[in-house]
Amino acid sequence: MKRLELAIESIILASRWLLVAFYIGLGLALAVYALSFAKKLYEFITMVFLLGDTDTILKMLGLIDAALVASLVVMVIISGYENFVSRFDDPDGSGVHWLGTIDVGSLKVKVASTIVAISSIHLLQVFLNSSSYSTDQLMWLTIIHLTFVVSALMLAYIDRLMGLSKGKKDEA
Repeated sequence: MKRLELAIESIILASRWLLVAFYIGLGLALAVYALSFAKKLYEFITMVFLLGDTDTILKMLGLIDAALVASLVVMVIISGYENFVSRFDDPDGSGVHWLGTIDVGSLKVKVASTIVAISSIHLLQVFLNSSSYSTDQLMWLTIIHLTFVVSALMLAYIDRLMGLSKGKKDEA
């Protein structure tokens, strides 16, 4: 019976390597998104002298938004791999030492914070172009943004509580 238990545990532990397919897929999606970013940047550069101030700000906010989304994807790929699959090998100490500092709780907070930042940029774009939106749409977009903010704050609070309780356990 112990042999069967060990075999099952080995299969379950090895299944974490299936996550690699997701991380590689996210990497490929990031490459496609980089092409989309390059297209937006090219369009912005070619139109910059024809755009008014508000349109220039809107285009730049779109580029910032894209950079935040890309950063979020990279954070998920690297932290997810490090936390759930395997530690990165760093034989020469060339710069992956920080990867181990992002645990699952911290990753959730960072992801939520990035989502709030992305939502903030989107909401700013909407407000700069508010004439295209109804009052109801503006209200709902604001409520959705506030929901993201409250969620991020709650995740940060929970992560802090978990850190405090872990610290008390370590002291005992």
